[in-house]
Order: sequence, then C-alpha cells, then structure tokens
Amino acid sequence: MVRPTQPTPQEFLAAAAPGTRVVVRYRIAGGGLTDALGHLVDTDDGDCTVRTRQADVVIPLELVVAAKEVPPAPPRRPARTSD
Repeated sequence: MVRPTQPTPQEFLAAAAPGTRVVVRYRIAGGGLTDALGHLVDTDDGDCTVRTRQADVVIPLELVVAAKEVPPAPPRRPARTSD
C-alpha cells in the first residue's frame, strides 16, 4: 500500500492562501525552536511572513521545521471589571 506523501512545511506554506491561520515552528539563534501563531501574510522563495498578535514575523523558510493550519482563535473574553 502506497501512502500519499505529506507536503514539506515549506511546500505547505507556499500552497497556503494568504489569510490562513497557521502555526510555524522554526529554529532560532542558539539552536532552539520557537513558534509563530497567526495569519499567513505572504510566502516567497526565501521566507514567509506570519501576522501574530504582536507583530509581523518574517521567517526564513530554511529555518522552518514544521507548519500547519490551525482553527480560528476562540473569541476573546471581555476584560474583567471590578465592582
């Protein structure tokens, strides 16, 4: 039985439509890993841009080790008010 092959993280990002909510795991200085969670803005030959809550994060595709689509964020709860 032949299993269909999964796209590489880079192939997934290249095929994903802008606006898709994604999580991208990538290597950082010192050999560690970190994640960017947000909406895909753009992917080109060398990098992808993910719009997180804090800022747009530009990630070199050569540093990406995993990427996938994630469901929409749950609605934010209203701020607590003191009575």
